[in-house]
This record gives sequence, C-alpha cells and structure tokens, in this order.
Amino acid sequence: MPEGYYHYCDVSLPVPVDQLFTYSLPETLRHRVSPGCRVVVPFGPRRLTGVVLRSHDDPPEVETREALRLIDARPVLDEELLALGKWIAGYYCAPLGEVLRGMLPLASEIRTGKIYSLTDAGRDATRQLLLDAAAEDPVAQVLRALESRPLSAAYLAKKLPLADKVIRSLERRGFIYPEQVHEDRDPMRAPSDRLRVELIAGIEEAKLSKAERELVAFLELHPGAHNLKDLAASLRNASVAARALGRRKIVKLTREPMAISGLYASRTPHVLNRQQGEAFLQIHDAIVSRKFRTFLLHGVTGSGKTEVYLSAIETTLAAGRSALLLVPEIALTPAMAGQFYARFGDRVAILHSAFSDSERAEQWRKIQSGGAGVVVGTRSGVFAPVRKLGLIVVDEEHDQSYKQEDTPRYNGRDVAIVRAKAAGACVVLGSATPSLESRYNAERGKYTLLELPDRVETRPMPHVELIDMRVEFLETRRQATFSRRLLEAISFRLENGEQTMLLLNRRGFSSSVACRACGERVTCVNCSLTLTFHRRDRRMLCHYCNYAEKVPTLCPKCQSEHIYFLGQGSEKVEEELHRELPKARIARLDRDTVSGKRHYESILQNFREGHYDILVGTQMIAKGHDIPNVTLVGVISADIGLGFPDFRAAERTFQILTQMSGRAGRGNLPGVVLIQTINPDHYAVRLAAQHDYQGFYQRELEFRRAMRYPPFSAMANVLVRSEKQEAAMRMSADLGQLLTPPPEQLKIMGPAEAPVARLKNAYRYQFLIKAGSRIALNDLLRRVRQFALDHKWGATALVIDVDPVTLM
Repeated sequence: MPEGYYHYCDVSLPVPVDQLFTYSLPETLRHRVSPGCRVVVPFGPRRLTGVVLRSHDDPPEVETREALRLIDARPVLDEELLALGKWIAGYYCAPLGEVLRGMLPLASEIRTGKIYSLTDAGRDATRQLLLDAAAEDPVAQVLRALESRPLSAAYLAKKLPLADKVIRSLERRGFIYPEQVHEDRDPMRAPSDRLRVELIAGIEEAKLSKAERELVAFLELHPGAHNLKDLAASLRNASVAARALGRRKIVKLTREPMAISGLYASRTPHVLNRQQGEAFLQIHDAIVSRKFRTFLLHGVTGSGKTEVYLSAIETTLAAGRSALLLVPEIALTPAMAGQFYARFGDRVAILHSAFSDSERAEQWRKIQSGGAGVVVGTRSGVFAPVRKLGLIVVDEEHDQSYKQEDTPRYNGRDVAIVRAKAAGACVVLGSATPSLESRYNAERGKYTLLELPDRVETRPMPHVELIDMRVEFLETRRQATFSRRLLEAISFRLENGEQTMLLLNRRGFSSSVACRACGERVTCVNCSLTLTFHRRDRRMLCHYCNYAEKVPTLCPKCQSEHIYFLGQGSEKVEEELHRELPKARIARLDRDTVSGKRHYESILQNFREGHYDILVGTQMIAKGHDIPNVTLVGVISADIGLGFPDFRAAERTFQILTQMSGRAGRGNLPGVVLIQTINPDHYAVRLAAQHDYQGFYQRELEFRRAMRYPPFSAMANVLVRSEKQEAAMRMSADLGQLLTPPPEQLKIMGPAEAPVARLKNAYRYQFLIKAGSRIALNDLLRRVRQFALDHKWGATALVIDVDPVTLM
C-alpha cells in the first residue's frame, strides 16, 4: 500500500460536542486527505463541513459513513494553527469544531443550500394534482417545477409566489425531500470591476446573442485581457454576455486581486526620538535573537507607539520573517493601513469584517501563499496563516473588543501571546492605558515594561478641567446637556478655525421613555431593558436584540397621554449643538450613522480635512485618531458606565477618559479637555484628569486584591439560560447542587439572576467562579460541561466565559 494511503479520517465538526467523528474515505480520497484539510461529511440528515485532524487505518468499532467530498487540495490549517485551536478549545472550554470553524474566513468559497426533489408519493400526488388543480395553484406550480428536475429553495422562491410556505407544507406531507449541497462558488459572480475577460476559444459553430457577438468581435480586434467594467461602459450588456460566454468556455474570466493600497493615505516616516529608540532597541534585539519574549509598551497618547511598531516590523522583515498587527476595532484598521502601505507596499494584507466574505477569503489566501509579510487585522486576524511568524503587535491591548462575544469566547490578546510562544516570536502589547492584568504581569517580570512617558516633538499633554454638573445645576437652575464653560470653549474654537470632538458613550436620542402618570417605562419584549428612542428613525430600539417598535403616544399600561423622554444620547447632543451653534458644521459618528463598507473613513477623512468643525460620537471616536487641528475635547458625561455592576467599571471609565483626552493637542497648538461629571471625586475620573495612570493602577490594584478579582485569581462566568424562566431556574439549581460544596481553591458565587435578567428572549442565571489555581478552574468547568451534556441541556443553555471582560 502506498505511503499516505488511508481508509479512515477523524473529523472535527462545528457541533457543541467534545468529540471527533470517524468517517471512511472513498477510493478517490484515500491518498489526498491530510490533517488540516476541510471535508464535507454526512451528519444525521445534514451535510457539514469539518476539519480533518487525523488520517489512519484503525477501523472503528461502529459502522462508519463515507466522507462525501474533499474541499482543499492542501491543508488550510497547518500543525501550528491546529495546535493553537486545540489550546483554545481546552483553555476556553469550547468545542474544538466550533473553534476551528471560527479560525477560517473561507465559508464564502463554498455555496451551501438545499435542493428539493419529489418523493415517490410526491410524484403520484403530482399526477393527480395536475389533473385537478388550477394552473395558478401554488402547490401545483411547485410540484410541476420539481417534476422535471431537483431545484433549490432559492430558485423556487424567486420564480413562484408563496414557494417558501408551500415547500414547508409539502415536506411535512412527505411529497418532497431536501438534500443539502456544498458547491464551489462560481468565480463569475464577482463584481464587474474585479473581473478580467479574455477570448480563449473559436466560435465558428457557436450560436451567440447580439451582445455576445459584439463582445467577441471587440476581443478579436483587441487581444488580451480587459476589465469587464471598462468594457461594459462601451458595450451594451457586456457583463451579462461575458459571464454567459465564460460558462460556455468561449472566454476566460479571471478575478483581479484587491487593490487596497489606493484606499488609504500614506504618511512620511518619522525619525525615532530618544525614548522611542530605547524601546525599539530592546524589541530589535529580541526579534534578532529569535526567542519568545513579551513587551508591554506603555506610552502616553501621542507618544509615537505606531512608529515603534513600524520599525519593529521592518526589523522582522529584514530577518526573513513575517509580522502580524492586531487592532481592537474595525475602525482602527483603515487608519493604520495607510502608514503600513506607505512603508511596506503590497506586502501588506488586511483582515477585517468591513470587507465582504469573498474579499476576506482572498486576503487570507494571499497570506497563506506567502504573498503578504505584514498582516493588519482585528481580533480574528490572530489566526492568519502567516508564514515564519516573527512578531505580533497588539495595539490598544486593553480594549475589550479583543474578547469574542460568541463561542469560542477567546481573548485575541492572550491567544496572540500563546501563538507567538509556539512560533518563537516576539510580542509587543501597546497601550496608553494598559489593562491591570498586563501591567501586573510586567511588575512581576513576566513581561518586559517599555515606557514612552512624553509626547513626540515635546508636545505638552492637554490641560484637563473637571466641570461639576451639580454646581452647574445649582447656579443655572436648569438641567443642561452642555455647561456654560463647554459652550464658551466650543465657540472660541469656531472663531479661531480650530476643531472640537465631543464624546457621549451612548447611542440614540433618549435612553428611555416613561409615563408621568404611572411611571411605566417602555421595555423590550425580548429583554429586561428599556428601549432607546431614536428620533431620526422615529422608533424605539433595543440595542441588544435590535427589536424595534413605534414611538408610543399613549402609555401602554394606563393609556395616559403624559409620555416623557429620559436621558440623552449622541443624537440628542448633535441636535442641541445645532440649536446652540447654528453656524457650526457638525458630524456624528456612531453605529447609527456609519453604514456601508467605508462610510466610517469618509466621515473621519472629511473631519480631518476641515469640512466639519465639530465631531460628536460614541467610543468610536476615542481611540487611534490623529487629527492635528483638534484643540478641544469635551466629555458630555464621564459617569456613564461607572455605576455598572461590574468590577471593571472604574478601569473602563479611566481608559476611555484617558484615550479621549489624548485626541486633543496632537498638532502644534496645545489641547484642552473639559470633562463634565457629577462624580468629580471618583478616583477613576480624578486620576484620568491628572494623567496619572500609576496612581490609578495602585488604587485599583488594592481593590482587586481585597476582593480577589483578577489578576489575583482566575475567573469564569457560567451562565444558564432558557426561554422559560422555570427551566432556567431549575437548571441553575441543579448545577448549583453539583457545585456544592465548592472544590478546594475555588470560590463560587451563585446561582443568581444575571444583571440583565432576560436577554434575546432567554432568562439568565449566573455563577461567578474565582479560583486560585487555573488547573482547578478548568477541571471544574469540564465537569460543568459534562453535566450539561449528561442532562441533555439544549445547545445554547450553557455559556462558559473564561476570563470574562464583563459580567453583564
């Protein structure tokens, strides 16, 4: 038997079960299937795409089913990434199949769907129905369409009215049966501007339409490949004709690579100052030595951390290795990409969710083929198939968006460190406000601390003032959005041609609607939360499940007309600014105003170019933006988030205030920051105003040590949920019995109702587990998962969040 010729393979499938599934291999696949390849296999009545972990000749004890199809000729996950996936599955207590699925952005390359065919009973019914039923009868139309050949649900829905409803009815009656299909996506479905067309075959006997004849005539007169969008400008119906000819092998259609570099503005490299040079020198030595090492680069806002990153990447490339840069939000990727393209050209690949599925897959393939030595991506970019990894940079390492909200609930920063250790690479964690865990690791010597205490070009830190809104109310006798001092400062900037940024970290117009007569508030039907009023859209919206309803004119409980609106959001701030400063040019940047792939960049670019005087926004405007003409930053309310029942509330408040303050004074003019608050004495607000990270770190560390919160314990949040409250209470009580008494070295709090007791139509109860030993914690969590499986809980009934960043 030839080497590499196997009869069976073990496949990891994206199902909530901790086991591999063994399939037999057909003759055609026995020498082609390798670990890391994807295969299509039957799983019950469905067909699923899984990842092969092992090929072998060990016959299982039970009868096996046959693998249906091999998707990849070569592995899409190498040994290093497979090992990383297994570590994530173990550490975060997640099914391996779901982890591996999340590591691959290649779903767009495979078209999945259902094809419906007639059963024998369906054929008998068809003959009878076609005799009795009217021609326009929906059931007769669907059966008549399926009589000649199997068809997809999408095709039937497009061609026939009420097809979806009829299909469900016919399937229940046993007249039709579905078959799941997995096919390669047609490359000719790409947009016209991404396709090139070239004549490749003779057409003597081909029957062509007028548009096809015109296109072929043009290609005969102008040999070579042509952009299809350019042809469509001069030839009528050229796009349709080219795709039709491509299917008949008369022309060749090829996809053009993405032209990303032209989308971003370049920036001239800066010479490193003394502090930057000292930090870079240590990173340089670690890269050259090819040994794993983690650096925490703590630099104030505007200290030039990005230039240190760029120099470190240059060193990595010169050493013949590749670099990976992670940024916390989709919004930061375009801002940084221009600098990277200016320095490294087409060796840069971008991985973030603003791109379509096919564009992300194309960038992933570029990285896998070795065509990109520098990768810029958001959280999931940590799984990029980078060759010869030498450096990982995690910018804004403290940001909670590095934590995945769905299974597997991994932290991109921590996964980056584990991956770098396996590859013998260097890690740089950068932030102006490092997380307490990272700063504590540096204090213990686990990380190497590098500091940039001053801004570049000796620019001063912005002057910060705290405005006590309690005093403002006593002096003005009115509840105002803007203090007199803030309005004065904005007017002064307008007169001098300078720009202002205003932060209110809450979307919408008003945070809730209530009745003055009975106190009733308008709440979400799916969540135990009030609905937010969005004035522009004229609707009440839940920011968690997106449920929406009309704005009430009467109280839903007592029918009173006395409805009033409470609280404020970024939309209200924008409207009041227009009223107070009618001549100001104002833009708003939040999730409500950003739609489309590059709308975010266009708003920021227009602000950067001076087309707007004031930019209002949520936390999207707080990080990573370098706009020299911004000399004033205003925080409308520093208190949002301080009262959350979450041990990280003070840390998050300090971070966002510090980051937002850093947007002021980044050019030649000094900056001013005005922070409105009703808690001016709270240490997070007071120390942020003083630019005192060390003071905040020491104060917060005392609180964490006293309460045994991270970094002084390992923590997990276990959530039990169900659409029925009784079921959720019963399951949490059963789990509570399993966890009583708690094992040694563990402290378990709960079960208790979650802070948001009902979310997306599910009642939620939680256990908070603190552990002195990571091993003891993981052992307990495995027992919890096994308990849920043994008691046949639903796939979504149990949520395990290891190292949670929020307890909401």
